[in-house]
Amino acid sequence: MPPRTNPTARQVRLAAELRKLRERAGMTVREAGELLGTGPIQISHIEAGRIGVSEERLRRLADNYHCTDAELIDALAAMATERVRGWWESHRGVLESALLDIAALEWHAHAMRTLQVVHIPGLLQVEAHMRALFTYARAAVSGHIEELIDFRLRRREVLDRDDPPEYTATIHEAALRMKVADRRVAREQLEYILERSELPGVTVRVIPFAAEGFAGMGDSVLYATGPLPRLDTVQIDKVHGSAFLDGEAQLDHYRHRLSVAERVALNLEESRDFIHRIAREL
Repeated sequence: MPPRTNPTARQVRLAAELRKLRERAGMTVREAGELLGTGPIQISHIEAGRIGVSEERLRRLADNYHCTDAELIDALAAMATERVRGWWESHRGVLESALLDIAALEWHAHAMRTLQVVHIPGLLQVEAHMRALFTYARAAVSGHIEELIDFRLRRREVLDRDDPPEYTATIHEAALRMKVADRRVAREQLEYILERSELPGVTVRVIPFAAEGFAGMGDSVLYATGPLPRLDTVQIDKVHGSAFLDGEAQLDHYRHRLSVAERVALNLEESRDFIHRIAREL
């Protein structure tokens, strides 16, 4: 099978973890290949996500690297042997791969924390809000507005699963007051947020303009918890797409940023009352 030309973010993450294990063991790709009975090129392909790795080979690599973390090895083996085709794959070739990677990240997350300052979180948006948002940015979406709406509506279903991940959304007042369409849509959007906040495991908290000690203007962060803390992932929106971060220092940084935002946010009851009050003003 030829090497993959565009591995997914999840495949790249698995590959990066295998590279980290080798580097901690102080081995070169050549040495790792010799122990595995193959060459350095194949190890390089594995560590770039260009080719997959079987569970048997993954466990052999971990053994060669003297990794004794059984939970980590089991988690990586589970990633390596995934064979279920995610619903997002039906959009491959039509929508940019980064969007598919976000859907996969959400689907596999054990829990999610998001901070949004100027946008409503994607998983909490109503269709009319999505349509207005994508129409406004029509130059960037290349005319695939209906496909994008369908895709985002499907993403929302992760919170309706039998085993949904815990979801905590911290939203700034600026995002709640933004009228991307008209007053009717804005009211519908706020009512939907309140409705979804009643789901088990869903927490919505508001940072009001009056909050002190918050200087995170422009932040758009999704923190996805993995099966182990070292397999957590941060996704941030950038001007030209998304970035997926998994370095230990990066994870610590965004855990701290989210904790600060959650600390200055209103509590659950105050947040619901605040959203109700904005809705009544429309």
